[in-house]
Amino acid sequence: MAYFTTFGDLQQELTTYYYSTGQRLQFNEAVDELCRKGKLSETPPSSEHNQMLFGHMKLDDFSKIVDSIVIPVTPSKGLTQRVNEDDIIPLLRDIFIIRHSRHTRPYLHRHNYVELDYVVEGSCTLHFEEEKGRTLRAGELCIVAPYSNHDIEITDESTVYCVMLRRSTFETSFFSLLLRNDVLSFFFRMTLQEESKPNYIIFRTHNLQWMQTLVQNAMLECHKTDEYSNVCCISFINIMLACLLRSSSETPQLYNYYGGKEFSPVLNYIRQNYRTLTLTELAEHFHYSKPHLCTLIKQNTGVSFTELVRHIRMARATEYLLNTNRSVSEIAEVVGYHSPDHFSRVFRTSYGMSPQEYRKQNTEQADRFVPFAME
Repeated sequence: MAYFTTFGDLQQELTTYYYSTGQRLQFNEAVDELCRKGKLSETPPSSEHNQMLFGHMKLDDFSKIVDSIVIPVTPSKGLTQRVNEDDIIPLLRDIFIIRHSRHTRPYLHRHNYVELDYVVEGSCTLHFEEEKGRTLRAGELCIVAPYSNHDIEITDESTVYCVMLRRSTFETSFFSLLLRNDVLSFFFRMTLQEESKPNYIIFRTHNLQWMQTLVQNAMLECHKTDEYSNVCCISFINIMLACLLRSSSETPQLYNYYGGKEFSPVLNYIRQNYRTLTLTELAEHFHYSKPHLCTLIKQNTGVSFTELVRHIRMARATEYLLNTNRSVSEIAEVVGYHSPDHFSRVFRTSYGMSPQEYRKQNTEQADRFVPFAME
């Protein structure tokens, strides 16, 4: 049977228990304590937040709103190391957002959905696989791949929001993110494979206020019940990820579980030198053997070195075709092909048409749209 509580009551139980006993509970254990004390409701109190979109709100003011949000809970559920998205994300919803509970006991678990942890204030500790706890600070966003053993630990009054996204959502609402040639696109393509490996990626954001506003609006939307709230929530997260990529000047930190090292330096080096880079040069630069490097690239991107370079070249070629007047021969040379004919053959294999046809088709589609055209 489902019961109901609020984020505020649940956090109060966790905090009170910690300061009175010196020990910390897990989320489900705190729910059991509330049930034992008769503090759970059998019917959800009315708490629909009808507030429209808002600009920047002070964290203390928004925290009061979060404290009043009602959430369904199930007592005596026990602890589990494997969580299914349907156990957390409400039915017919693509995204669910919570404020991470403070003063909980770390408990490594894994799930089949994508998790985004955004530190708004203070800091937290990311526990991940066999890695020693890593500190995440205000302005950092960590994206955890499905099936990774992890947990977030907050030992003070820091504020961390957790965004949970169904894997299927990326095939529809976030599809455009999978088509780009940036590090986040590679990360998502790799982690959404059927047998994805433990991984995470960390971004450092610079406009903390803007990111905070986006995630706050998304959180309010995901706890509304009208027919527009789900699509509004998706839109806010889409904007958040796009702004993240646009403003992130520092190299994202990509964890590679297999080698115990970050893979992002390798990936970024490939992206910067793809025009002339060979596997031998890459191996020498990072002091890896070629077989080990091939394995590392395959595990982190899902494709071989040759396929990865070809994908980057083709992505850049389409940008030149659509946004410049350069000839096919010039574009071929710019993206690393000495022979225009070879470039055209590879392009046709990738897109099912020649570069000229690709440019013509997409230009015609753009030309057919005339804003405010009169009949």
